[in-house]
Amino acid sequence: MKITRQKHAKKHLSFYRHNFRFREPYQVLLDGTFCQAALRNKIQIKEQLPGYLMGEVQLCTTRCVMKELESLGKELYGAKLIAQRFQVRNCAHLESPISSSECLLSMIANDNPHHYFIATQDHSLGNKVRKRAGVPLIFIIQNTMVLDKPSPKSVAHVQAQQISQLVPEHQKHNLEHLKDEQGVAAGTERRGKKRKRVGGPNPLSCMKKKKKKSPEVPPTPAGSQKKRRRKKKGNSALKGVAESV
Repeated sequence: MKITRQKHAKKHLSFYRHNFRFREPYQVLLDGTFCQAALRNKIQIKEQLPGYLMGEVQLCTTRCVMKELESLGKELYGAKLIAQRFQVRNCAHLESPISSSECLLSMIANDNPHHYFIATQDHSLGNKVRKRAGVPLIFIIQNTMVLDKPSPKSVAHVQAQQISQLVPEHQKHNLEHLKDEQGVAAGTERRGKKRKRVGGPNPLSCMKKKKKKSPEVPPTPAGSQKKRRRKKKGNSALKGVAESV
């Protein structure tokens, strides 16, 4: 199980390295829910995460995450102690802190320019992260850390880039220029004037005329002819008797 999990992580990491330019040290933003889950499952984040990602890792959090852990009190005191060991990155909410999920989403805005990983157990935050291209997601399942597979949004972004790379930029510019000169003008002229189609012969007139069938005479029944013949024979016999008398 551990070997297959490591293979999946290697495959997902290569996807982000080649398509979104992720490099070591990997910067992982953690929230309070991930720290609490690691404490509950006895996971040593600093020791285990670099081995799982097969590279150097920088663990970090934000001031908003720390403020939220402080406001929750004793229940998340252990998670707060874990988060205090990480680097605190500056966010834009120094004077007015916001929720940790909103803060982490703001840190990956504008196509995640700092190449952050997001480590969270918040399902709502995870779903929002999946809707953004180029943001790896880490969560804990059954006492193990798991790097989520690339989201459909990330895959679609990479496919669109590959298609755009097939046509060079100067050719795109030339095609657009030609469309402006010929395509659009020709399109407007065609819409204004309709071409008359050359009329061909009427297909119905080319069809062969059907021959009129002569009315069929109903056949006379065979029995009636026999009866007539019998009558004739009877009449001739009577005539012969009369002549002999």
